[in-house]
Amino acid sequence: MTAEELRTMYVNFFKERGHREIASASLLPENDPTVLFTIAGMHPLVPYLLGEKHPGGKRLTNVQKCIRTCDIDEVGDDTHLIFFEMLGNWSLGDYFKQESVPMSFDFLTKYLKIPVTQLAVTVFGGDGTLPADTQTGRLWHSLGLAHEQIFYCGREDNWWGPAGQTGPCGPDTEIFYDTGSPKCGPDCGPACGCGKYVEIWNNVFLEYNQEADGSLSDLKQKNIDTGMGLERVLTIINGKTNVYETELFVPVMKKLDEISGELGKTIPEKDRRILCEHTRAVTFILGDPKKISPSNTEQGYILRRLIRRMIRLLKKSGLDANYLTELSEIIINQYQNVYPELGENRSFILEQLQKEYVLFSKTLDSGLKKAVKYLSATGNGGVLSGELAFKLYDTCGFPIEFTSELAAEYGCSVDLDDFRQKFEEHQNRSREGAAGKFAGGLADHSEQTARLHTATHLLNGALRRVLGSGVSQRGSNITSERLRFDFSFDRKLTAEELEQVCAIVNEAPAAKLNVICEEMTPEEAYRSGAVGVFSEKYDNMVKVYTIPGYSREICGGPHAKNTGELGSFRILKEEASSAGVRRIRAVIKE
Repeated sequence: MTAEELRTMYVNFFKERGHREIASASLLPENDPTVLFTIAGMHPLVPYLLGEKHPGGKRLTNVQKCIRTCDIDEVGDDTHLIFFEMLGNWSLGDYFKQESVPMSFDFLTKYLKIPVTQLAVTVFGGDGTLPADTQTGRLWHSLGLAHEQIFYCGREDNWWGPAGQTGPCGPDTEIFYDTGSPKCGPDCGPACGCGKYVEIWNNVFLEYNQEADGSLSDLKQKNIDTGMGLERVLTIINGKTNVYETELFVPVMKKLDEISGELGKTIPEKDRRILCEHTRAVTFILGDPKKISPSNTEQGYILRRLIRRMIRLLKKSGLDANYLTELSEIIINQYQNVYPELGENRSFILEQLQKEYVLFSKTLDSGLKKAVKYLSATGNGGVLSGELAFKLYDTCGFPIEFTSELAAEYGCSVDLDDFRQKFEEHQNRSREGAAGKFAGGLADHSEQTARLHTATHLLNGALRRVLGSGVSQRGSNITSERLRFDFSFDRKLTAEELEQVCAIVNEAPAAKLNVICEEMTPEEAYRSGAVGVFSEKYDNMVKVYTIPGYSREICGGPHAKNTGELGSFRILKEEASSAGVRRIRAVIKE
């Protein structure tokens, strides 16, 4: 089975069961300051899981592009990926467990032909406050799973949410593929992580609301959120041992082998995998309609880190020329029919890769000078501290293997135990930060955030009025304290222009205008004069928010109901964001 066949089969399966197909959202969440990338299919749907009406109805399905960065250092094994596609289906207050579980089972066993005997599931086992989810356990048993295939686990394994301190939450059931390998011990199960069981699907039952005091109450709207990883499932159903043997990676793997073979070089297997995986990830990030460039902050920092890791690995294997663009071309050609934005942004992708290669080549050289300084001071027979080894890793991008090889050339060794301790501390901080970002992103739908979001509409309209209709939004980032708005413009705004923009925005609160929401097709929206942000691929039905006399935009975020709620608008700073893009930071005060 091909990837396209799997995508089509999945979406059609759920469309036949009353689900509306929705488009894949951008990899960069709109107006969410708390998470860098779209990390799951449910992420763009959070407002609708919380009760807002979705234009597509109560049953939805799609294939969502995702980026998860918490496991960057694990890439190169058989399963961990930064970029992946999530096959998902949702019920927004419609069906619940009794329909969700059988649908998942039918797709896996009747459509993908996975034998029932090779499935295992985990179910919420209770926690002293809530009882075990025996209903879901009985459902699985009634469908044909033996009792020994059903594992009851605690909250740490089979509970989702709430996103923050309060909000929707509930138990989940996870579906695993049994690889057939021997059990690691008498207690072997999906939760042990030995590799015998590979997770392929997760059904989340959002049925509770957690209050500020930690207590739980029943949600008025019970939701289903599911996700199935395309890459993992494609590996399993095609009988492959790892994701790199699938059609998704074979073309770029072959290209890399051609390049290294022509030069008589050999690239270690793990490095080959990392290069191919990172090529796919950076191509999709660069190819996103929001056009993020490598930088030292936020998404741009992650992008830069991935690209530089690729450059380092190429040079490590003796490939000193820039082969990044050749590898990226393979991904663009491979995916552009499914994700047209890659073809549309081909020039931008290749241009950014070339620029970063030139820039990091200089950085790499300076990093080598720093390493030589440390190793020379250590001396022959000495031990380079883990702290300095980690500094080379963290600031110069040197992997510990690279540093160890350099140390050997100088007759030194590296304190690997100390390095691993520093590295683990770094990973823990990263994971904690990622968890906090994700939680905050799902939870932040406060009135103040809604007011600031509405203010970005006014700001966009004011900029277009003062600077011309050629101005278009290129990004936004909103917290409960301030807004950040990026827009296309090729010069610094004058003091007079900024004053004009502020004055226009501040007219709206005094006018107390209703913020009007309408549902229509994208074509109808454009004909009505609505502005489409980022030129994204929209669903069949969209929401159009109108502030009479100021703004008419396609948007899905939280909004104030009336401009009288906003308060006084003030611009804090106007600056360059990237070539041809300006950035405004602003606040609203009561």
